[in-house]
Amino acid sequence: MQAAARTRKTGFVYAEQFMWHDTQRYNLLVAPGLTVQPGEHAENEETKRRFRNLVAVTSMEDELVPIKARAATEAELLRFHTQKHISDLDALCKAGGGEAGGKSPVGPASFDIAKLAVGGVLEAVDAVINGTVDNAYVLCRPPGHHAEKELVTGFCLLANGVLGVEHARQIHGLKRIAIVDWDVHHGNGAESAFYDDPNVLTISMHQDNLFPPDRGAMTETGTGLGAGANLNIPLLPGSGSGAYRAAFDQLVLPALEEFKPEMIFVASGFDASALDPLGHMMLSSKDYAYMTDALIAMADTHCQGRILMTHEGGYSAAYVPYCGLAVLESMSGHDTGIIDPFLHFIENYGGQRLLPHQQAAIDEIAAHHQSTKS
Repeated sequence: MQAAARTRKTGFVYAEQFMWHDTQRYNLLVAPGLTVQPGEHAENEETKRRFRNLVAVTSMEDELVPIKARAATEAELLRFHTQKHISDLDALCKAGGGEAGGKSPVGPASFDIAKLAVGGVLEAVDAVINGTVDNAYVLCRPPGHHAEKELVTGFCLLANGVLGVEHARQIHGLKRIAIVDWDVHHGNGAESAFYDDPNVLTISMHQDNLFPPDRGAMTETGTGLGAGANLNIPLLPGSGSGAYRAAFDQLVLPALEEFKPEMIFVASGFDASALDPLGHMMLSSKDYAYMTDALIAMADTHCQGRILMTHEGGYSAAYVPYCGLAVLESMSGHDTGIIDPFLHFIENYGGQRLLPHQQAAIDEIAAHHQSTKS
């Protein structure tokens, strides 16, 4: 795998309890019933555990700086969520669990584990801003980029990344923060949190109208003082390396360059990979390394290198580990020498190059976003 040239101190948050979040016996997204055989929920522990295990058996294990997670306090959760949201989740889990909303089943310990995930993000924020590490990856579960102020959906209970941003602002005094969401599903949580805020740039690259339904249109660019500070990049199904790299180079990087953030948060979902069962895109581990390298260069210029990634989606247990390892190699500058065994196949898929209709869609997004600032 390719790695960044300069060695960096990369923090890594992981807790075994993250794997104990119980999403029950679903059939991918569907609750079992008389016509649906019970199976495995899409958001299960296996993809994250295999990512962690690949790190553990490679030389990456000794390169990362461990950061211990802690449970977020109620006061910290209330920086974004309502008391009702917190109380409802707590009560549901204490009653034994069940459907929390938006195809998001929970078990008895899920709320406590979600608080641990948030606290892991907050500890990583502290470590990055205090200079203990240069950047950090939080391999947390449950994910968070779909959670809104009073909404559980898309497997997300608490808004891990949004709460991390608020911690950076309220505790450390950062003024300008950018969020880049490359999960295949729209980053509605950050969009809803900062839609009218000019000091948080929210960027979501996602498959057009995949999830949540009817969210993430290019016309949704922010409101009030935040007009123009929300950039949605809905990419066409079937987009691969060429389309993603063009969108990143032509849309994401110029937006970051203009905004000049003090810190970059990344909602790191690997469900735009070619092997994912919940998306229809064609990325490889090499593409995630490409995007990470570009963000590192941007952060070196504007943010003192400060990047924090929160783990989100990615549902191919076979392939998520290689995408995650590629990102960690880029973040740390350490090459493990591990070869992605799927890379050759994915790179040779038809349609990996940038196609004219994909470039036309990127041009349309660029023109519309520019018009919101004129």
